Amino acid sequence: MANLLEINGVFEADEDAYDGVKVQINEPMDSNHFVTMLRASISQWRIQGKRGVWIKLPIDHANLVNAAVKEGFWYHHAEPTYLMLVYWIPEIPHTIPANASHRVGIGALVMNDNGEVLVVQEKNGAFKGTGVWKMPTGVVDEVNDDFESFSYLFVINCNKILTKSKSSKQQGEDICVAAVREVQEETGIKAEFIELLAFRQSHKSFFGKSDLFFVCMLNPLSYKIQKQDSEIKGAQWMDMEEYAAQPFVKKHEMFNKIAEICLAKKKNKYNGFSKELMTSAFSAKKNYLYFNH
Repeated sequence: MANLLEINGVFEADEDAYDGVKVQINEPMDSNHFVTMLRASISQWRIQGKRGVWIKLPIDHANLVNAAVKEGFWYHHAEPTYLMLVYWIPEIPHTIPANASHRVGIGALVMNDNGEVLVVQEKNGAFKGTGVWKMPTGVVDEVNDDFESFSYLFVINCNKILTKSKSSKQQGEDICVAAVREVQEETGIKAEFIELLAFRQSHKSFFGKSDLFFVCMLNPLSYKIQKQDSEIKGAQWMDMEEYAAQPFVKKHEMFNKIAEICLAKKKNKYNGFSKELMTSAFSAKKNYLYFNH
C-alpha cells in the first residue's frame, strides 16, 4: 500500500482490479489539509474514470474520520489497529462489496481406540451450569446476543437438513489447524486432523453476521487430560453412546444429528472430507481443499 505523498496536492494511491484506488494514511496531518487534498484527489480520480476509493486510517489518525465522513465516505470495516473507509465516485448505485459476512467455528470429535470421545464442560457461555458434556469447540483465529435462528446442517453423505438451534493469533488459520489447536488448549490433548464430518450455516449470529461451524474428526496423539482451568470446568473420555444419549443432545435436533453422524463414523459407516493442499488458478499460494475420496 502506498505511503501518503503530496504530489500536486493529491494523495498517492494504488489501483485495484476494479477501477478503484487505495490510499493509506501513514503520516500525521491536519484535518483541514486532509480535506483539501481529498477533494483534489477525488476530482482527479473522477476524470480518470475511477470508481471506488478506499482509505485506510490507522488508529493513530482517528482525528481524520469525521472529516472523511463529512466528505461522503462511509465505514466499511474496522480491525484493532485501523478503520477502512470507502467512497463511490460514479453517480450510479455502488458495487462496493460488503464486509466479511461470516465467522467460522469448529467442533472437534476426538475418538480414541476404545470408541471413547473427548468431552468437556464449560465454565462460561450458554453451557455454563447445564451439566452437558460437549465436544471441544472454538473459533478459527483471524488476526487479530443469544437468539434463536434457522440454519442448515450440511451432512456429507446426505442432503441438507433445515434445523433450529441456539446460537495465539495467526493470520488466516485453517479449519483443520484450528480444530487441533482448540483441543490442545481446552484439554491438553495433542491430536491430528482426520476428516471434516459436517458443517452448518446459521444467520444473524455474532453481531448480526452469519456463522459457519465445521465438525472435524481428530485422532488423539496423547491421552492424559490437562484441562484449561480458565475456560473448562471438566474434561474426560466418555463412551460415544453415553455422549449421544444425553437428554440435551437427544432433545435438540442438530446436536442429535451430529451425534448420529459420530456414531456412524465409529462404526465405519460414514465417510467425511479429507484435506489436501493445492494451488488455485489465481495464486501460487497453497490452500486446503476438503473433499470425499
